[in-house]
Amino acid sequence: MLATVLHGPGDVRYEDVAEPEILHPTDAIIRLSATCICGSDLWPYRGLNEAGPPKAMGHEYCGIVEQVGNAVTTVRPGQFVVGSFCLSDNTCPHCRFGFQSSCENREFMVGAQAPRARVPLADGTLVATAEIPADDLIPSMLAVSDVLGTGWYAAYAARLQTGSTAVVVGDGAVGLMAVLAAKQMGAARIIAMSRHKTRQDLALEYGATHIVSERGAAGIARVKELTGGVGAESVLECVGTKEAMDQAMSCARPGGAIGFVGVPHGVDFDGAHLFFQQKSLFGGPAPVRRWLPDLMDKVLSREINPGKVFDLALPLADVAEGYKAMDERRAIKTLLLV
Repeated sequence: MLATVLHGPGDVRYEDVAEPEILHPTDAIIRLSATCICGSDLWPYRGLNEAGPPKAMGHEYCGIVEQVGNAVTTVRPGQFVVGSFCLSDNTCPHCRFGFQSSCENREFMVGAQAPRARVPLADGTLVATAEIPADDLIPSMLAVSDVLGTGWYAAYAARLQTGSTAVVVGDGAVGLMAVLAAKQMGAARIIAMSRHKTRQDLALEYGATHIVSERGAAGIARVKELTGGVGAESVLECVGTKEAMDQAMSCARPGGAIGFVGVPHGVDFDGAHLFFQQKSLFGGPAPVRRWLPDLMDKVLSREINPGKVFDLALPLADVAEGYKAMDERRAIKTLLLV
């Protein structure tokens, strides 16, 4: 079949690869209903990760089960399923504690920017719906598999409470989903830091109450002004750069919390500086499986519409253009139609 392979920085190809097969009794094969490009895919695309051999791309997925291994019991062929980018058994001590992204048997999904994909640890990873969702819900169901769950985790990790003030650092897809999550969790004020009109508009639609377009010291000063000089109880860091983390730390009040979900690149901390900040840091890869059933229900009941974050839709064969559009910030997030 044809699928997406990254050969090197800026070199994405849609080319022949082997059809996925059941390799372990716990595997499932799904036919993708849709797939997409993640902001984290841009790190290797831009050459900011170590170069390696050609890599099958894609870790956000939803679709129809076609085949299961003989040990799989919770899903069956013909069902529509959503899974997390972190593959987990959902039975180990860490999974049972709600941190499936630290599963003792954790794997990471690969090869989902394709018509069909193998999903290891299917019983612990995939959640099926009672019926096939309506076509217009497919983008939102796809968003649940990573970007929405990651934004949700940012709010959780930042200890967001009803009636509190939240600052969201980053206006990419995860940042916009963090705004949605903060609204759903009851934040009274949501300050979205964004310099781009289309992203600002979507942030406001998702529940932001204030937009801060300044960056660096000016952005921090504006947040302090909006919070009476105190800072926010919860800051959701959704980028992963040193600049974004520094901004997040400075926007949080003493005793506040920073939930960081951006994959770190160049981020480091001075111990003494961190000691006197008196702020909590909590984050990492999102345990999306923890919230999958609830978030899927919210989508199916049309309570939320995370699929609006996809502002560019392309045929899967045009995946290289989808990467280019996101890299050049012409698109927030590219939906790939299978």
